Amino acid sequence: MVEREISIPTADGVADGFLIQPEKEGRWPGVLYLTDIVGIRAANQGMARRVAAEGYAVLLPNAFYRNGKPPLFDSPFTIGDERFMKRVNELRAALPPDAMDRDLAAYIDFLAKQPSVRGKAFGVVGFCFTGAMAMRAAAVRPTQIAAVASFHGGGLYTDAPTSPHTLLPRIKARLYFGHAVEDRSMPKEAIEKFDRALAAWGGSYESEVYDGARHGWTVPDHSPAYNEPQAERAFAKLKELLAEALQAQAK
Repeated sequence: MVEREISIPTADGVADGFLIQPEKEGRWPGVLYLTDIVGIRAANQGMARRVAAEGYAVLLPNAFYRNGKPPLFDSPFTIGDERFMKRVNELRAALPPDAMDRDLAAYIDFLAKQPSVRGKAFGVVGFCFTGAMAMRAAAVRPTQIAAVASFHGGGLYTDAPTSPHTLLPRIKARLYFGHAVEDRSMPKEAIEKFDRALAAWGGSYESEVYDGARHGWTVPDHSPAYNEPQAERAFAKLKELLAEALQAQAK
């Protein structure tokens, strides 16, 4: 892989991150890769490299640049730990929906301008907190985002006026949602309501619950939730979505 550190100008500052692409020369369909709330680290850099190895130019921004550069946490990755959860809440508070939208526009513009990127259709993938952010990208730039994948995404359907499901009428992309079981950020009732909203939307989508997979199951350092067989199935779904939505359009 060819991997370089980048700086992305945004309306609110400068986001750091990485651009990752295959080593051989060429131009590749672009994918915006959004980490879970713990931010950029070895585990999800490896996941982003796997996507790039399939033939994509992958933009991995520090979505939480307002709070600093990685590592974003100086305490153990322990759900429920008071110190850890305090930091999680700080990161969430700094990224409300309107800030997400401004950042997403900047990320997509940056990706589109890269010499190594070909085609005008892009994909976005998000995890946990950024599952909703990935969905918002398709509403922010509906003519550019052709594919969105969210894995164990939280808060996709809420009672708030800014709930991601309310954006569906603006979205033209193919959507894929892989849900966890017994997920407090996206409980069974919310999944059912979200699925009804997707059906009413009428676009191309798939929404499924991964049997036995807990919140965070796709990320190797998310112990004890990591579930390798289900993580591999999720990666296969992502590969299929990106190939069908992006590869043909990028030729």
